[in-house]
Amino acid sequence: MVAAVAPAERGATRIADRVVAKIAARAAREALRAGVPVDGEPPRATVTVHRGTAEVRISLELDYPCDIGAQCGAVRRQVAERVEALAGMPVPAVAVQVERLHSASSRAAAQGRTR
Repeated sequence: MVAAVAPAERGATRIADRVVAKIAARAAREALRAGVPVDGEPPRATVTVHRGTAEVRISLELDYPCDIGAQCGAVRRQVAERVEALAGMPVPAVAVQVERLHSASSRAAAQGRTR
């Protein structure tokens, strides 16, 4: 009879940085639901995994006016929770960079130019 191998001795699982980045970008999109501008780019994430801990940077665009601090806080919380739940790695901090603000007047002007 063959002895069973303990789970810890069977091998290791490594999750690529780009996979964690996709999880983080999706989580940021979830956190912003209505806050993502229609004509804006979706959130982008870069991740560095070091010793099982994920360092996350999110770049995003927001509608204006909005509570920028609250939006960024929601993104930080959602990204940290989802990465830890899905990838099993703690996220001590999430750096959020707002790249652009989209106002209703700028959208109207842009639509006027494309007609």
